[in-house]
Amino acid sequence: MRLPFDRRLTLSAALLAVVAAGVPATAAHAAANPFSAPAAQTAAAAPAPAPDMEAVTQALKNTLAVGAPGAMVRITGSGAPLTSAVGVQDRTTGAAMDVNGRFRIGSVTKSFSSVVLLQLVDEGKLSLDAPVNKYLPGLLPDDRITVRHLLTHRSGLSDYTNAMFDKTVPGFEAVRNKVFTYQELVALSLREPRTTEPGVSYQYSNTNFVVVGMLIEKATGHGVAKEYQSRIIKPLKLKNTSYVHPSTEIKGAHLHGYLHPDEAGAPLVDSTEQTVSWAQSAGAMISNAADLNTFTSALLGGKLLKPGTLDAMLTMTPTDAAKTRFYGLGLRRYDLSCGTSVYGHTGTVQGFYTYAFSTRDGKRSLAAVANTSNKGEANTALGGTLEGAFCGKKTPAPAPAAAPSAAPAQRSFALLPALTATAAPAEQDLPEHGSR
Repeated sequence: MRLPFDRRLTLSAALLAVVAAGVPATAAHAAANPFSAPAAQTAAAAPAPAPDMEAVTQALKNTLAVGAPGAMVRITGSGAPLTSAVGVQDRTTGAAMDVNGRFRIGSVTKSFSSVVLLQLVDEGKLSLDAPVNKYLPGLLPDDRITVRHLLTHRSGLSDYTNAMFDKTVPGFEAVRNKVFTYQELVALSLREPRTTEPGVSYQYSNTNFVVVGMLIEKATGHGVAKEYQSRIIKPLKLKNTSYVHPSTEIKGAHLHGYLHPDEAGAPLVDSTEQTVSWAQSAGAMISNAADLNTFTSALLGGKLLKPGTLDAMLTMTPTDAAKTRFYGLGLRRYDLSCGTSVYGHTGTVQGFYTYAFSTRDGKRSLAAVANTSNKGEANTALGGTLEGAFCGKKTPAPAPAAAPSAAPAQRSFALLPALTATAAPAEQDLPEHGSR
């Protein structure tokens, strides 16, 4: 959702620096056809330029400038992994941000859940275009809602987190240690009006991927933790990735997450330990940057899904009227300013923002995290790492000539609309009420 123009003009200088760098906005080259053809794009793709680590690090510093205690990034695909980290991972001890530390990945979990479900489709245990109620009789009030509608956020099922986190910190504290069943979460959604008719339009909803978790468990007879482990974590040797629900602990070296209250100036809340039972298969996984690099590279490189299934996952439809952002089957696409498309997912869970993206061939990947949330400016700033990581160094544009009669303040103001037009605010995977 874009900010009203008057709000955008009041953004801090740090945020303007982020916007000028072209945060994960979509470029003007986005395809006119709303259905992309990822396989064809791969054949014509040019080698990615070397990452601009100076720009990447500046994006991390911008993230700190607008409220994150720490931020870091890890990039693979151009020799040895490239890393950068700023700030602290623990405000109490002052420990520096650790690029190897574990953290909660929020909605990046949705891509893991999608891979498992699509593997089950390949095995003939589920069908994308079958009604959800075929497998979970009576769960949903509409037999027209299909499995595909869940993965593409086109079911019309209301996102129960909107009411749950209407007040950010009180909402979080009410569920921090609570353990929900899947059915309880679906029931919360069904209390609210549906957002659209099935298949009509994209409406992001965590409810969709709660139901995906239910489908996985019904089709396999196992909890999602076992399926993540046997189908993704073990084959890819993801030693720092886990699904520990309903345990509240992040084992081993990890980052502390800090939640911004809705009230300006209120102290941050350490939100590291929680069950994440309010999300489960929609957002409860733990990982680290190296494992996320491995996961997205393996997925896009064809190591987890059959070619036709991967193409289906990467067939994107617009998520906004301007056709600037796209969503497939549990995967986002961003089109960067240099013409490169990257695929992956964003993640928000209390105390953490995450970006995990790769090129279509899987040869270059990025994982970035900031240890805060409910601070949209920080999320947008963190997304600025994508441009430097995948587009490399940019040739500076010549400065526009100032009109002789214009006063300095007028010249500065005149640049603001152009700067804000280059990027949209970051995706909201959870409701946010802090300043953006």
